[in-house]
Amino acid sequence: MSTVASRTVSDHFVIEGGRPLAGTIAPEGNKNAALPAIAAALLTGEEVRLTNVPRIRDVEIMAEIVADLGGEVSWVAQNELRIVAGDLRSSTLNRALCQRIRASILFAGPLLARCGTVVVPPPGGDVIGRRRLDTHFLAFEALGASVVVDRGYAIDAPNGLKGAEVFLDEPSVTGSENAIMAAVLAPGRTCLLNAACEPHVQDLCRMLVSMGASIDGIGSNMLHIEGVARLHGTTHRIGPDYIEIASFVGLAAVTGGDVTVSGVEPNDLRAILHGFRRLGVHTELVGSDLRVPPGQELVIANDMGDQIPKLEDGPWPQFPADLTSIAVAVATQARGTVLIYEKMFENRLVFTDKLVTMGARIVLCDPHRCVITGPARLIGERVESPDIRAGMAMLIAGLCADGTTVIGNVGQIDRGYERIDERLRALGAAIERVSA
Repeated sequence: MSTVASRTVSDHFVIEGGRPLAGTIAPEGNKNAALPAIAAALLTGEEVRLTNVPRIRDVEIMAEIVADLGGEVSWVAQNELRIVAGDLRSSTLNRALCQRIRASILFAGPLLARCGTVVVPPPGGDVIGRRRLDTHFLAFEALGASVVVDRGYAIDAPNGLKGAEVFLDEPSVTGSENAIMAAVLAPGRTCLLNAACEPHVQDLCRMLVSMGASIDGIGSNMLHIEGVARLHGTTHRIGPDYIEIASFVGLAAVTGGDVTVSGVEPNDLRAILHGFRRLGVHTELVGSDLRVPPGQELVIANDMGDQIPKLEDGPWPQFPADLTSIAVAVATQARGTVLIYEKMFENRLVFTDKLVTMGARIVLCDPHRCVITGPARLIGERVESPDIRAGMAMLIAGLCADGTTVIGNVGQIDRGYERIDERLRALGAAIERVSA
């Protein structure tokens, strides 16, 4: 079933830097939209077809979890997934599979709604700091469930879930998605307050509406959900991955290339392009095509009074946390100084020591803040990818560095970027995958 099965976490990329990228590239489907969509397919016993699904490691693991629960899951085309969860043999998630992926927690909401009970082992995922799950379970409790913590999470709603006012103690993306999936089959009206409203949360809501759910307020942080008796099957197209689009913008800018990303959703890119402009990256948006013009001199835009600027992340529609690592890599090639403030995860910026090894001028102030002064001449080195986004940041650095860069543990990058080496070679990058 898998196109990534032959790739292992011990693979590494060998990159010869200094080549401008050129050409047109299309983004794959949004990873963070595909994962909850797979989980949402368990809310019905009818056929669900998901199109524009990225063939990446995390998607493959989510599909394995569905199959382990008793659902039918198959690839019917290169990027089209068919799921039929007619008869589930269990609502207890496989511990070994869950340890391989953070998104396994997304099965909690749909299984609780459909089966009335679910056992969720601790999820795995990137080691980028503490990633609390309290928001998920507080939402379930507000809807009438009980939660017992014992080397995992046993969640029960013997009398069924009931619509309620649910205030999320933080605008958690996966917490919001779990609450939405639990509420769509809960009798009565649920008002979900302080909900996340990222594009992939909106994508999930639109999919659920196409299955028969009643959700108002999509795109805002206040959702009104009227529970329905049942959901039916659907065919749903996953939207373009704006994190991947932004990664291509960064790659093009630091290599001086002329790259067009086709098939973008402009509404997803406002805060992202604004953040890149702070780093001196200029783009041209025409319809659904985003072009990075060649030969740009990247100059950081100072704050008024010639003060050092700050680029910080935040809940949507602010600059996404998943792009702070990419922004760090781009900033190493921009003239000036910038403070990058990553508020969400304590370990996200720890990877900057690898860029320093390559010649970047970065001061890590604390786990959440770093100061970058550029442009720095980067020299190819041997580095390891600790997580998806840090891996892409090092790939960006390697493509603009002098000499050869070897990136190990590229299975992390494969979790979020489909066939990234093949697609970058089509733009002129000198990158090869080597199996250990």
